[in-house]
Amino acid sequence: MRVCIFSSKDDLGFHAAFIGARKILSAIEQKGSASIILATGTSQFEMLKALVAMDIPWEKVDVFHLDEYVGIPINHKASFRKYLKEKFVERVKNVRSFHYINGDAPDIQKETARLSALIRKVEIDVAFIGIGENGHIAFNDPPADFLTDSPYIVVGLDEACRRQQVREGWFASVSDVPSHAVSMSVKQIMRSKSIICTVPDERKAMAVEMALHAPISPEAPCSILRSHSDCYFMVDQMAASKVIKIAAAGII
Repeated sequence: MRVCIFSSKDDLGFHAAFIGARKILSAIEQKGSASIILATGTSQFEMLKALVAMDIPWEKVDVFHLDEYVGIPINHKASFRKYLKEKFVERVKNVRSFHYINGDAPDIQKETARLSALIRKVEIDVAFIGIGENGHIAFNDPPADFLTDSPYIVVGLDEACRRQQVREGWFASVSDVPSHAVSMSVKQIMRSKSIICTVPDERKAMAVEMALHAPISPEAPCSILRSHSDCYFMVDQMAASKVIKIAAAGII
């Protein structure tokens, strides 16, 4: 794992996007196309803003959606489909394909099977992800399932995860947050050739410490990123406040 620390969220977002863009362009040069994973949440705002401004032939890129609440329609303000449609798809316009998770599908198991069949056909070149305050990756809350081979699964959301969604302003109360979500599995995320993990803000400081120092286990889902051969762990100084005491951007 490469740990990169930046002085501001804008610098963090730009460099995360820049590294990811290089990986995408390399894949296109080598095989004519690229497949990527996109996440949502406040941690991805600056990265996505920078990514859509990069000079990338999006007509050669296929995109997979990382996670989505079960039962949330696309017009709900917390819908991750809405988020990605507005912050990515409508801004690049010509992406070759975007595989949304339909969280309000009538049969959610059929929906996970559909997505799993699609992603099994490709190699993911870059996964753009974050980590939660409780250490989750995607919606794989602790204790996360490290063993399932299914690319997409239905998971329960724990109390800490649901409270985070309220603090970020997506829902008015914990009772409004859905109890379940469709999530890309840990194994599927780890199959990506490269992972760009973007983590800003002091409220993620404990999760950053977990990612870097906790034993690799389902109780600390983000810890598994240390076992990936090409993972960039991109944090700002506030998120890194429990693991560093420097005040300048750098790499540890």
